[in-house]
Amino acid sequence: MVGDTLSLQFSKGEEEIADLFWDIGLKRNTARVLVLLIRDVDLTSRDMERACDLRQPEVSIALTDLMKRKWVKDVRHVREGKGRPIMIYHLIKTLDDILDELKSTIVGDYEEKIIEIEKVRELLKVRNTEIV
Repeated sequence: MVGDTLSLQFSKGEEEIADLFWDIGLKRNTARVLVLLIRDVDLTSRDMERACDLRQPEVSIALTDLMKRKWVKDVRHVREGKGRPIMIYHLIKTLDDILDELKSTIVGDYEEKIIEIEKVRELLKVRNTEIV
């Protein structure tokens, strides 16, 4: 089911979810494309451009980000007759897996920052004892 029955507007709830993904740390356009793919439909980049009100390069960058994370896969769909095949995109990870990955990244970043703060504290203690 590619594009034909796709609502070309984000619901208020989807806008809110995209904003939350953005607050969590995803790029804004990546968050919008992800929310669109969460609908569990296979989409072309053109479908995403229309639904997310983004330009082709913006969708392409968002898809590249999602594919690097291994959340999205592209499948070549060959049309009958001549012409280039169409690329269709769909989620390959569950929403729960994606959320767990994001949570793990945030917790890891947080713990890393705490370690760095403690290093600063130790370095300042050493520096202060050398001065005395």
